[in-house]
Amino acid sequence: MAFLPEPSTPYAVAGALLAITAASVLFLPTSFTQWLRKKNYQYEVTSSLYMLTPTEKFIFNSVLFLTTSMLTIATILYLPNHIAIICRRAYYYFAGDAELSRNMAAQLGGKVEEFAGAVVDVAVNTKVAVEEAAKGAVEGMGWS
Repeated sequence: MAFLPEPSTPYAVAGALLAITAASVLFLPTSFTQWLRKKNYQYEVTSSLYMLTPTEKFIFNSVLFLTTSMLTIATILYLPNHIAIICRRAYYYFAGDAELSRNMAAQLGGKVEEFAGAVVDVAVNTKVAVEEAAKGAVEGMGWS
């Protein structure tokens, strides 16, 4: 077959190990598996998903996941700046001095920028570490 690479044995071994691991996690009655099944059951009963078809469940869960993701990203991106604006306005209403309000906002903005920079650094370092680990695993298996 032209679409499969020559050394297909590592793929078969990896697939078999993955299938065995999935089967052991899902079908053996461990306490963790029972807890996951109970939480899934509670989620389906609470949100009335148990009476939907699998396609409808997929669509509902996809919309829920995307909405939650967008809200989380928007909160992370825009909430610090919004809080800084609210603090400036509250200080201005309380003290009435726009110059002090600007100075305080500049100090607060610097702290927010430092925190955001640290978060971005952690995300970039995590991405780089995952890429290096994946590259090392691929080279270690001889799949490159």
